[in-house]
Amino acid sequence: MPELPEVETVRRGLAPVMEGVTIRQADVRRKNLRFDFPDQLAERLQGRQVISLGRRSKYLLADLDDAQVLVMHLGMSGSFRVVEAEDAHLIGKESFHRARGKLPQHDHVVLHLTSGASVLYNDPRRFGFFDLIPRAVLAEHPYFAKLGVEPVGNMLDAAYLAARFSGKKTPLKTALLDQHIIAGLGNIYVCEALYRSGLDPKRAAGSLVTKAGKASAKLQLLTDEIRATIAEAIEAGGSTLRDHTRADGSLGYFQHRFKVYDREGDPCQNEACSGTIERFTQSGRSTFFCPKCQK
Repeated sequence: MPELPEVETVRRGLAPVMEGVTIRQADVRRKNLRFDFPDQLAERLQGRQVISLGRRSKYLLADLDDAQVLVMHLGMSGSFRVVEAEDAHLIGKESFHRARGKLPQHDHVVLHLTSGASVLYNDPRRFGFFDLIPRAVLAEHPYFAKLGVEPVGNMLDAAYLAARFSGKKTPLKTALLDQHIIAGLGNIYVCEALYRSGLDPKRAAGSLVTKAGKASAKLQLLTDEIRATIAEAIEAGGSTLRDHTRADGSLGYFQHRFKVYDREGDPCQNEACSGTIERFTQSGRSTFFCPKCQK
């Protein structure tokens, strides 16, 4: 499943194409994806101007000029692709899609813009979804009401994590994956941030908080590494694992910077360490770490 850096990369690719532009026509080619599409979605999108394109956690948010927000989620295999006006006649042609690894039968939503460009949503596994929610109630909607802070925002700091980790015996990695604490932080980047911080994913989250309830130096380091890892991944265009591509069809390359993720059996990349990367299952997810230098 695309994680936050991948979704943010898609947002940045789509924003220049969609912001300030009107949807001339929307083609909704199925009744549902993970969930049913909102009633009359195509008709409700036609003629609407996209005021801005934002992101909350792993959700893309298109603010429309009628005070509605088009909420889009990529699910497991969803991707967006921009087709410029000069290539519009190729939409639906198998050869056009196959070069990019996306078959036209999986183009479930197509937004034709007044600029002449089109935005295609392709999803072979159909775990993504679209919804329309009034902006006034968006924050209280079940998708968003209990989400924690963003890992790229100013609200994520060591003091915030100390308040939420204090007294917790929950394994550190499990706590970091709790979307009620940090929204959008996923398995790949938690593994990488813990490695960079030298912290064992199995240790209790509360062990990083002092008896006075303050953040320890290790928790400060972890907070810094979470922010740095996410920022680097966004800059690199995310990690291309299975299905993820950018909005222009190109591939992210942060996976080439992985220190531990998917590197089971490889030597630790810490020059001062002679350990080997191990993998174990934790909360149903694969955890990769170095047992020698992560304590």
